[in-house]
Amino acid sequence: MSFRPLHDRVLVKRIDAEEKTKGGIIIPDTAKEKPQEGEVVAVGSGARNEKGEVVALDVKVGDRILFGKWSGTEIKLDGQDLLIMKESDILGVLADTVAPAVPAKKGKKAA
Repeated sequence: MSFRPLHDRVLVKRIDAEEKTKGGIIIPDTAKEKPQEGEVVAVGSGARNEKGEVVALDVKVGDRILFGKWSGTEIKLDGQDLLIMKESDILGVLADTVAPAVPAKKGKKAA
């Protein structure tokens, strides 16, 4: 089934948390919290501003995101558990690589 969120809504698939701690302790299902990390599966066309213009979303399909513990509405599509939420519920996008900061040279003014 194909699903397209409306306006500024985003469809997200949760990314399961690790089942072991770094020390090797296995976490039972009863002690696990719902993961707050996910992958964007589909995005809406964007919200409208005061002028009636469509403002595109900052997230795109495939982005790994962080969202609040109580964000979104749980839905089931094609037997898969997903979340639908507004883009404003997304806390940030996880970057795979972060460009290293270039230190300013001493004695020169920054532009």
